[in-house]
Amino acid sequence: MSIFTHACVGANDIAASKAFYDAALGALGIDNLGAMSDKAFLYGKGTPEFLVLTPANGEPACHANGGTLGFAAATRAQVRAFHEAGLAHGGTCEGAPGPRAFAPTAYAAYMRDPTGNKICAYCYADGE
Repeated sequence: MSIFTHACVGANDIAASKAFYDAALGALGIDNLGAMSDKAFLYGKGTPEFLVLTPANGEPACHANGGTLGFAAATRAQVRAFHEAGLAHGGTCEGAPGPRAFAPTAYAAYMRDPTGNKICAYCYADGE
C-alpha cells in the first residue's frame, strides 16, 4: 500500500507538459486518464495517482530545489525509453540512464519536464 494518495507538479504550458508526460510516462506503462479540467491532467494505472496542473492560485508554476518525483520501471529498457521519450518531448537531461551506486541493482534516469520539475525512473531488477 502506498503512503500517498497522489502527487502533483505544476505546469506553465499545460499542452507541452501533457505531450511530455504522455510520452515519458507512457514508456513506463502509466496512462493518461484524461483531463480533470482544461488546466489539469490525471495519470495512473487505473486510478489517478499523478496530476499535472496549472497552479490554482494563478501564479506561475515553479519547481522545488532538491525535489524529485520517482516513477517505477519494471525493466532497464523502460528506464531508457522513459528518458528518450521525455527528451524527445521537451525534457532536459539531469542524469543519463545507467547504474546507480547506492544499491547493487539500481538503474535510473533523471530529467526535467518543460516547467523544470525534476523526475526520474528507477528499476531495481537485476540485469536486463
